[in-house]
Amino acid sequence: MTQPNNTPHDHAPMDTSKATREALEGHIQLLGAAVEACLRKARGGLSELELIRQLQAPPWQILEAVDYANPAALYPVHFLLFHVLYRLRDELAERGETLTISPLSISLTESDVVSGTGLPDRGDPLRAFYLDLNQYEMPESDILRMVDDFWAGRVKQHPVRQSAADAASVLGFDALPADFSVVKHRFRRAVMQSHPDRGGDTEQVQQLNEAFATLRHYFRYGETPC
Repeated sequence: MTQPNNTPHDHAPMDTSKATREALEGHIQLLGAAVEACLRKARGGLSELELIRQLQAPPWQILEAVDYANPAALYPVHFLLFHVLYRLRDELAERGETLTISPLSISLTESDVVSGTGLPDRGDPLRAFYLDLNQYEMPESDILRMVDDFWAGRVKQHPVRQSAADAASVLGFDALPADFSVVKHRFRRAVMQSHPDRGGDTEQVQQLNEAFATLRHYFRYGETPC
């Protein structure tokens, strides 16, 4: 089964068709059933890598080949998998079961007793991040920044806001503007000034386009804690 297109879900207005959104949700439902089956069969849990490989193999074959060396290609697979895991964890908690989630160890603990304690870690920023399907569509620049910060051990403000601030600087703002209409006006003017016919160059125009795309994503979806 091919993986659906990167499509945001129901946390913000979307341009995508209803059919596309339904296809993504259908994929998530199928992935959720497969993930639960794999975890119930596993003894001692699975790593994220092991789980991905099981989902790629028969009888599931839900996930395609993954380029682990390319963060931008790996991110959508990782995000959807963890979106499903956090959904599943909430469902299992209501039945008195515990799902432990981390890239190195994903394990399900069964119980004969329904605790009735409700959903786990409602204030968990990771849970909030992965349950927000808008983050499935994160720009490549934000993905690479997250990876760099992770390996450098840095804890910074939300990557979407940080990259938006950087993008605003590219367009000549001293700080993030309050309104996207200002961004559009500044972008059009900057592109005209940077056009090769006016002494600019293609690389400069590309940087402006990337900055504009980042700010469009930021103003459309806003900040989400992570």
